[in-house]
Amino acid sequence: MADGMITSAALNILDITGVTKRFSFNGEPIVALEGANLTVRKGEFVCLIGPSGCGKSTLLRMIAGFETPSEGRLSMWGAPVSVPGPDRGMVFQDYGLFPWLSVARNVGFGPAARGRPRAEVEATTKRFVDMVGLTRFADAYPHQLSGGMKQRVAIARVLANEAEVVLMDEPFGALDAMTRENLQRELLEIWERTRLTVLFVTHAIEEAILLADRIVVMSPGPGRIVADERVSLPRPRDPTDPEFNALRRRFSALLGSHH
Repeated sequence: MADGMITSAALNILDITGVTKRFSFNGEPIVALEGANLTVRKGEFVCLIGPSGCGKSTLLRMIAGFETPSEGRLSMWGAPVSVPGPDRGMVFQDYGLFPWLSVARNVGFGPAARGRPRAEVEATTKRFVDMVGLTRFADAYPHQLSGGMKQRVAIARVLANEAEVVLMDEPFGALDAMTRENLQRELLEIWERTRLTVLFVTHAIEEAILLADRIVVMSPGPGRIVADERVSLPRPRDPTDPEFNALRRRFSALLGSHH
């Protein structure tokens, strides 16, 4: 049994233990996140859902290394996370692209900045621009792209940077319903091909059920993890399926009971 436990723990790409985050606002202490415990295995697609102000984005930013916990421990492959690194890539709702760089140069920015040989940068860039379906737009600039295309560039840029964990903070929240559906499907296809580890923050229960292996439910003020459930529906998932709707009702009830 002990050997099995060691093997299981060794597969955890992320370990979050007793993580609390406090801020000061106008001199008043605010607890954004309290006592969070979460483990994520390599290759899992985990969605975090919860109301605004429940600490979802704060948790993501700490995993990214943009912020540090007030208490607790946060590690990747057993090593403490304290600063940002290319092994953890963040995709934001507002894309975060460099407006003065073309699609290709945005995607290749990370490998180029790390001094990779030019031929390798070009090959990496081409691979991921192709993967997100933007080959025809490689020389375009962000202002020439739709919102959905910009988000594809943001995803390709993280992938090209050799991220092992992709942290997505409501990446499709600003997009229209049809673009959002297309990108959800494309993201799943990329995930199935690359077997990246994805942590995806969303307000939308349906989006979480469509995408996730596991759904982590958070409660507001101070943010706590109140449920962590596996989604066992086979993919591709159909929102009109009775089992899908049963899950939607279950997660709605979980969220409602902690408001």
